[in-house]
Amino acid sequence: MGDCVTFKEVGKCFGDQWVFRHVSLTLPESEVTAIVGASGSGKTTLLQLVNGVYTPDEGAVSVMGKPIPEDLTSFRKRIGYAVQGVGLFPHMTVFQNVSLLARLQGWNKQEIDTRSVELMNRMELSTELLHRYPYQLSGGQQQRVGLCRALMLRPQMLLLDEPFSAIDPITRADLHAHFAALQLHEGVSTLLVTHDLREAVKLAGFLVIMADGQIVQSGRTTEVLDAPANSYVRQLLDTQL
Repeated sequence: MGDCVTFKEVGKCFGDQWVFRHVSLTLPESEVTAIVGASGSGKTTLLQLVNGVYTPDEGAVSVMGKPIPEDLTSFRKRIGYAVQGVGLFPHMTVFQNVSLLARLQGWNKQEIDTRSVELMNRMELSTELLHRYPYQLSGGQQQRVGLCRALMLRPQMLLLDEPFSAIDPITRADLHAHFAALQLHEGVSTLLVTHDLREAVKLAGFLVIMADGQIVQSGRTTEVLDAPANSYVRQLLDTQL
């Protein structure tokens, strides 16, 4: 197994305010890495450096073994993205939302139909929903459709920014199960940003804990749970697990 993302002495600032500096971190491929931290810890900025939304002011970021290229259009075709609130287009049907990127890529009708149905089935969504609009779906169904859209092009990497945080606890547990099964089937390298340590432990094999712009601890989830690096991590485990 190789590495999906490498940060080497990375720093990012906005104006004269550094979000973080000297971040060095290697994340494994083909599994879920969870980046956990409170608001303002720097976790979302770290994710956006991977997608090329921001460029580092110090150091370098490599994704899938290569530096992030200047041509972000072709680069981002290899990355799926899902965020809090889903972001489905309300004027499009579920099918149009799920298949949008494939249609823009020029896939033929049979390829689009086959992949759309495959993803809907994997998420245990009735194919009858393909003809509905987002407002006709529950919040959990909308979130699952958003994951289908993010995975439509069979990306090498999936970036998830608090994708389950706006869902009620019962629906969230169901979504976790569907996502875990889908991620295992697709084998896609996944970076999950969350403030919820329980969610991170449940879904991720690799854990990164951030606080105040620093990597407090990173490693296999089981190793972090068994050997917290300091009092901050110990307190986090005690209060959230």
